[in-house]
Amino acid sequence: MGALIFGVVVLAVVLVMLHGFSKANPRDVVVVLKATGGVGALAGAALFGVRGRIDIAIPLGIFGLSLLGWLPWSVPGFGPRTQKSSGQVSRVRSAFVEMELEHDTGAMRGTILAGPHVGQSLDALDIATLTAFLPKIDEESRALLMAYLDRREPVWRENAQGGATAGPGHWNTGKMTEEEAYQILGLQAGASLDDIGRAHRTLMKKLHPDQGGSTYLAARVNEAKDVLTRRHH
Repeated sequence: MGALIFGVVVLAVVLVMLHGFSKANPRDVVVVLKATGGVGALAGAALFGVRGRIDIAIPLGIFGLSLLGWLPWSVPGFGPRTQKSSGQVSRVRSAFVEMELEHDTGAMRGTILAGPHVGQSLDALDIATLTAFLPKIDEESRALLMAYLDRREPVWRENAQGGATAGPGHWNTGKMTEEEAYQILGLQAGASLDDIGRAHRTLMKKLHPDQGGSTYLAARVNEAKDVLTRRHH
């Protein structure tokens, strides 16, 4: 009888939560429900254990641990595999500059690879010096540097010299290798399709032109996804 009452209470709580989350992101709802269910199941297991109902406490406890992702056979969709990975960095390299983008913060930084300022960080140079490079470097490097300038100083174009902001219409970068694709998405070689899709979505939220991002970098991220997705087919 106690188990029946407990089950009814749990069901009522779940229904209330579903009603409250009806307009929330489905993925977030699933995570919250599984976490709540796992904690609830462990609490129920402890209650039945205190009352001497070990036959109910053990399976209920195992189920709770599984929901929380703490067992090898845990319920899919929760636990480390679905946690947002931290510290991921995307890298894009051209003849003149190498750019890095942090997935977590969207922060962009770069290093000069050629010329009198080789080895220097873009952050260490003023805007006037950086914009002076634009007419002198290749199109791919120009696109990367302009993306950096857009992040660092959104109004830099208003003060740029004529012709310096002429954006390239096409970047002939050649066929992207798998190694480059992994670096652009900030992934290790052999990453799963889920990892590829997750990294792509994270980056596009920060780089999509509709969100004030870079057309060039968004195109490179899309290309990297296509290259690695074909690998799994």
